[in-house]
Amino acid sequence: MSDDHPRDSDSVASRRSEASLRRMSRTRRLYYFLGLPVLRGLIRLLTASYRYAAIVGAENIEPYIAGKSVCAPCYWHQHHVLCSELIRRWVQRDFKACFLVSGSVDGEVPARIARAWGAEVIRGSANRSGALALRDMQGMMKRGYSIVTTADGPRGPRYEFKAGTILMARIAAVPIIPVACAADRAWYLDRWDNFMIPKPFAHVVIGVGAPYSVAPDVPLDEIEPHRQNVQEAVMSLMRECEYVLQNG
Repeated sequence: MSDDHPRDSDSVASRRSEASLRRMSRTRRLYYFLGLPVLRGLIRLLTASYRYAAIVGAENIEPYIAGKSVCAPCYWHQHHVLCSELIRRWVQRDFKACFLVSGSVDGEVPARIARAWGAEVIRGSANRSGALALRDMQGMMKRGYSIVTTADGPRGPRYEFKAGTILMARIAAVPIIPVACAADRAWYLDRWDNFMIPKPFAHVVIGVGAPYSVAPDVPLDEIEPHRQNVQEAVMSLMRECEYVLQNG
């Protein structure tokens, strides 16, 4: 790119892949403007119909409600519907949440929904703008916001915990909070994450794991064991939710 036309590194457009042909056109803006309220209404009707069999480990988030302290909740991209709904309920209790959302055009809808809930949003990803997103996350945490991430997003592989969240937690000295869920009836989209949308009136279980801390003095070449530990913590919590759902 020519130096005569520098890009604003803080703009969302600068954090989108140049390989993608999708852009925020006027038609797309109008589509989002008209369709977003309808989508939000449908989501609220759907999530309100869910029957919560249990919320496992609910006490683990209590020290971070009402801005008492900062943490880093994380869950699999597949579980976004249920886990983000749980965090929306935390926001209603004055949990200061900031979602990391892809800078792509596809990220526009979840970003707007999160802001409508009263949460903050950072646009970016480890693939396209990792350093910029990490800088922004540090700034938000200094303001008392907990950073919410889909740990295997935005493009997977599914259930593979990315190192970016570990680095963020290490630098800021904040604990990672695993979050997982299970549903007895759901639709699964044919895409990389096998995205789960629980069906109306599904019985669901959500789990909140114990805080996992990464000391600030951990060398970068010793991050991998922590990444594996947190990955297994989320997987173990998911299995626990499935067990409770089947045997609760």
